[in-house]
Amino acid sequence: MTASAATPSPQLHAPVTRRRGVELTQAIYRATLEELAATSFEELSFERIAPRAGTGKSVLYRRWSTTAELVLAALKDEDAGLGRLTAPDTGTLRGDLLFLLTKFARLLEEPRGRALRPLLTQRPRHPELFAQVMDQVILPHRSVLLDCMLTAVGRGQAAPERATARTAAIGPRLIVAESIDRGPVPDEEVRAVVDEVLLPLLAP
Repeated sequence: MTASAATPSPQLHAPVTRRRGVELTQAIYRATLEELAATSFEELSFERIAPRAGTGKSVLYRRWSTTAELVLAALKDEDAGLGRLTAPDTGTLRGDLLFLLTKFARLLEEPRGRALRPLLTQRPRHPELFAQVMDQVILPHRSVLLDCMLTAVGRGQAAPERATARTAAIGPRLIVAESIDRGPVPDEEVRAVVDEVLLPLLAP
């Protein structure tokens, strides 16, 4: 299905205003992620994003060359996108993992989190964009998990040979898979991932 033949996604268009600067950029970023979450990357277009953001499509054409460029910028934005993840300091590995993975699970319920789904499930169709999202968005977040694991190694709460990038990827992948299969991931499922998978795996 092409963008021109697609049925428009249900949405409430914001009135066109004279917003400028950061305010306008944030509106465009939010509209982009909302539209992507509601449809697919194939259907995404400046013509669909502009009315949702309450601006003219010419504004988007002047600032971004492609929808892929705009999606990447929106996901990287600290406010409208996935933001900058900060490592917690609960004092325990379990507490840190629960904090980060619960926050991630709740994020996947929001439009900015749901916008990741079409990029993940349609990876073979858009390998270049997926690679950029992985490198510039997902891996930096995953590195925070790894930092927590390495901190736990220093406290004697985790085995050094098991605190690896591969291990740090397990929790988010399980949360994403559960979200795709069943929708919102409940807190008890997050606890199960931590208590039944990650902690036994990392145990010193």
